[in-house]
Amino acid sequence: MEIERRLLKKEALAGLVEKINAAGRKVHAPVCEGARVEFAPIDSIAEADLGYVQTTQSAKNLLFPRVERILSFKRRGGAMETADPDLSALPETVVLGMHPCDAAAIGSLGAIFTWDTQDAFFKARLEKLTVVGLSCAAGDEYCFCASVGLGPGSTEGSDILLTRLASGDFLAEIVTAKGKALVELAPELFLPAPAGADKDSALARIEKSFTREEAGERAKARFDDDALWDGQALRCLGCGACAYVCPTCACFDIQDEGTTSRGVRLRCWDSCGFPAFTIHTSGHNPREEQGARWRQRLMHKFSYMPERQDVFGCVGCGRCSRACPVDMNIKEHLIDLLEAKS
Repeated sequence: MEIERRLLKKEALAGLVEKINAAGRKVHAPVCEGARVEFAPIDSIAEADLGYVQTTQSAKNLLFPRVERILSFKRRGGAMETADPDLSALPETVVLGMHPCDAAAIGSLGAIFTWDTQDAFFKARLEKLTVVGLSCAAGDEYCFCASVGLGPGSTEGSDILLTRLASGDFLAEIVTAKGKALVELAPELFLPAPAGADKDSALARIEKSFTREEAGERAKARFDDDALWDGQALRCLGCGACAYVCPTCACFDIQDEGTTSRGVRLRCWDSCGFPAFTIHTSGHNPREEQGARWRQRLMHKFSYMPERQDVFGCVGCGRCSRACPVDMNIKEHLIDLLEAKS
């Protein structure tokens, strides 16, 4: 549908949250938790921190939970009975204040979970999720969305995108049918947009250092350059922090917990950076060195996903660099990769 522009007065945002909650939907927004800002449920807009640069964790957990029960089992007599979770009971959820990089990451996750097999859990959560994005008015040295085809005001992935204008009011871009349905909960709050509303002047300026296509082609060309990958990964601890804060990483493990008579099967986040991730039953590990695991991370995001799913696996949010305990900066490593001599 064609993007429709409206004006949401700054004082009307509180009313919008009230209307959403009154309609029985859960609202999640960035909330200040000490020195961190994290997505959490809110009852009023007063609880939200909309001036943040980046949350520590993304809102990926709403679509792909850190730990998710995918079935339960119980022995009855001589047979084992299984039960699936009731996905129809999942709540309607609105995430408010998600920056454009995180909103775009939803498309990357969706490409993975609906690629060859339609993942019922992801699809059910996505169907019940509405994204009210928030353009970025500021960035930091870790942000590089402009280098991966996005920007501080990108509408990709948002159902409604809010941009805070100089007046403090919000320019609301209604992008999808879900966004339009949300507006219809409180149509009186969405006023006609002023003709001179200048979105661009309200956005952060993020430098473009390379293109994602260049990064992918260069990574492919240097695939066998072990010295390059080992050198970049020299500091890597294999802790998985980068994957756990990444809004697009989708590696998972399946674990059964319980007894021989009853229990649950869980899907849990995993990481291709873990040393044990690729160990075979025989004991052989095809990615025995950390350099090979680091190469896999970059290749998957910039080469394998574009080739297989027609999307990129990095949105330039910079979380992995912020979270890394040994200061492995993905943006700097990508620039080094592009500048490395052939």
